[in-house]
Amino acid sequence: MILSDKRILEEIEKGTIIIEPFKPECLGTNSYDVHLGKYLATYTDRVLDARAHNKIENFEIPKDGFVLQPGTLYLGVTLEYTETHAHVPFLEGKSSTGRLGIDIHATAGKGDVGFCNTWTLEVSCQQPVRIYAGMPIGQLIYFGVDGEIETMYNTKGDAKYNNKTTKPVESMMWKNEF
Repeated sequence: MILSDKRILEEIEKGTIIIEPFKPECLGTNSYDVHLGKYLATYTDRVLDARAHNKIENFEIPKDGFVLQPGTLYLGVTLEYTETHAHVPFLEGKSSTGRLGIDIHATAGKGDVGFCNTWTLEVSCQQPVRIYAGMPIGQLIYFGVDGEIETMYNTKGDAKYNNKTTKPVESMMWKNEF
């Protein structure tokens, strides 16, 4: 089941959901709106290698915005830092974002119980579009968990995305053995 607005507020009060900064006006009927942080990143190499540590270059979105170009993968980051200690968070694009031809994730819309960080976005677009830091970019929805959690994400020694950051994080696929 997806948590309702009242239930999200109850979980925030209990401390099982943390959203910083939290703004009541961003709470929807069953979701919370998140915003684009001020940093974007692109990979330095055009051809990426799943076994290599592909480097990125971070840059700040100018005050007058930045024009995304089709055919380029941009890594973005949410302005909001979140913690989820008893639910499974999902990040989805807002319909207004989608109607501009912007996708905010390729495959990584689900978080884990115990995820404590900003969300790195995998941003792509259908046609050139100007974006701005602070614009609404997505919405978090929370699902209940059936059963006990054996290992929370933030306690896993091999968790790849546990380091708190305000900048986008590149793929850590290279840390896997294959």
